[in-house]
This record gives sequence, structure tokens and C-alpha cells, in this order.
Amino acid sequence: MIAKQRSTDESRWQAVVRRDRGLDGQFVYAVRTTGVFCRPSCASRLPLRKNVEFFATTSDAINAGYRACLRCRPGRIDPRQQSTRLVVRACRLLENLDATAKSADVADRIGLSRHYFQRLFKQQMGVTPQEYRRRIRAERAKRELTAATSVTDAVYAAGYSSSSRFYDGPARELGMPPRAARTGASKQPVRYAVRACFLGRVLIAWTDRGVCEVAFGESEDDVAQVLLRRFPKAVIEQTAAHAWVDAVLEAVERPRAVDIPLDIQGTAFQQRVWRELRKTPAGQTRTYTEIACALGAPHSARAVARACATNPVAVLIPCHRVVRSDGDLAGYRWGLRRKKELLQREQMD
Repeated sequence: MIAKQRSTDESRWQAVVRRDRGLDGQFVYAVRTTGVFCRPSCASRLPLRKNVEFFATTSDAINAGYRACLRCRPGRIDPRQQSTRLVVRACRLLENLDATAKSADVADRIGLSRHYFQRLFKQQMGVTPQEYRRRIRAERAKRELTAATSVTDAVYAAGYSSSSRFYDGPARELGMPPRAARTGASKQPVRYAVRACFLGRVLIAWTDRGVCEVAFGESEDDVAQVLLRRFPKAVIEQTAAHAWVDAVLEAVERPRAVDIPLDIQGTAFQQRVWRELRKTPAGQTRTYTEIACALGAPHSARAVARACATNPVAVLIPCHRVVRSDGDLAGYRWGLRRKKELLQREQMD
């Protein structure tokens, strides 16, 4: 127990050294020689480690006899935390208000001006309020399709005022007819081929709309399982060749931009990240923060990383070209070794 506490205190101390704003509100540190407690991000002169102790809450620090720092004011709510709470509240309203409600209505409910609300929401979420609402309703419609007795029932249950609005929007994103989606993609054709490449085995799968999966693995069974988990009720057929297979394989072996139709679905923010990733030339890298800034959402680096992790088509959407701010390769869905080898090959080409 003592060892665990020491480990926790050491990680907290490193956060203080970094002046990590992300941990404000998680704990406070107090300085015995001054009798003051501060946020982790406090800009005051760094104290000696031996004079510091940590508390989970401001109340704990006050009960121990310390007073709040007048510089960082740890007793006050962090403005960033307040902004996050407002955006979370806005998300709940957008999910539950009547379909005719506008962004201005939500802004009024949370006490912000329309323009500031739009700017704050996009900064925090990476999409506009209405883009968020459309995606929520689309996902709701997809869930309803699996349980409803008819497509029409699912459309109205999801909050659409007419079936035409549904077919103009989320129906196009299903990658298959709505009635097929309602039955869990049962009997929908998905074809695939497995080829050898310098990274092991690569699976390329496609529907009539475009390539839907590009995955790396050590064996044919490894990559086939990826496809089976993603399309459990589809009619999956292995085939010998297709023009898209050769094009994808060439993009793996000789990195370059390829014009291949894709059949992939994602949230509005994921789609924006994936589009931005495709602008990164072979042989170059960008950081998660740089991608977030390019999207106009500088605080969304973690969301960018999650979008990279859910990318279903390796190389065609080059998430391997995104690294951490310190240059570290970070994670990669198909393994760090493959990420490193892809980047090395691109830089040599």
C-alpha cells in the first residue's frame, strides 16, 4: 500500500513539474514551507520535492491547515472544466430535444450566445452542433433498424419527420440497403483476397461500393478473423483477384496516393480526421495535435488518436504517418513494428 502511494505521489509530482493543466481538478499539491496549496498547473516557482505533499481535494488541503494559492486559485472551478461541462450539457440537449430545435435554442438553454456556443462546441467536439445531432440521429436510426418491424417504424422512432429525410442522410451511410441493415447485414456480399507483402499478410476486402477493409496480420487466418468479426452476418467470399486488390497492394509496397473508392463508415469527426490524414504525403509525418489544429479543434488530439485507431483501411488512410508531439510512434492498430517499417520505406522511396 505504501509503495502504491509513493508511485501515485511520484506521478503527481511529475505532473507538477510539467505544470500539467490536464490534471487540474484531479488533485492539489501543498508546500509545507509556505503553507499554500496549488493546482498542478500553477505558474509559481517550483518548490523542493521534499517540501511537497499531495491531496485529492481542496477540502483535504484546507483541513490539513493549508490555504489556497492566490495565483492559481485552486478553489475556483477551472474555466476549461466549466466549458467542458457546458458542452456535455449541450450534447445531452442535442440528443433529446425535438428535431426542429436549432443550435440557437440550445445556446439559450445553456446561457451562451449563439456564435460563442458554435465556436466552443466545435473547439471541444471537432464538429458543429448540427453535425453532431445528425450523427446521433443516424446512429439511433441504425439501432432502430435492427429491432423495428419495418424501416418506416425505425425512421420515425429515430426522430425523423419523414422517410425522405432519412434516405437523404444516414441511409447513404449504411453501406447497404436499410432493410439489410435491419437484419444485421445478413447475406450482404463482402469479397476479399489475402496477399503476401513485406509486412506479412495483407487482407483487402470490398463491397460493391468500394474497399471496406485493409488489415495486416501474420497469417491468413489472423486477417480473415478481422473480417468475420466486423461482418458477422455477411456473405463473405474469398476471391482470387480484383483491380482494387492490385492497386492496394501496390500502395503498400510502393507508397503513393491511390484513387480507390472506399466503403467505410464513421462518426462525423472520424470522417473529418480520415480526410485530413489523406492529405499527408508519403515520407512525411504529422502529430496528433497538428491534425487537430488543421481541423479547427486544437484540443482534440486524443479524439484524433481514437479516430486513427478505428481506421479500417490501413495505408489507404495513412494513420501510420501520425506521431506524438515528441516524435514517438505511439500506437498503431496493426502493430508498432509495421508502423515503423512503413515509415522507413516511405522515407527511402
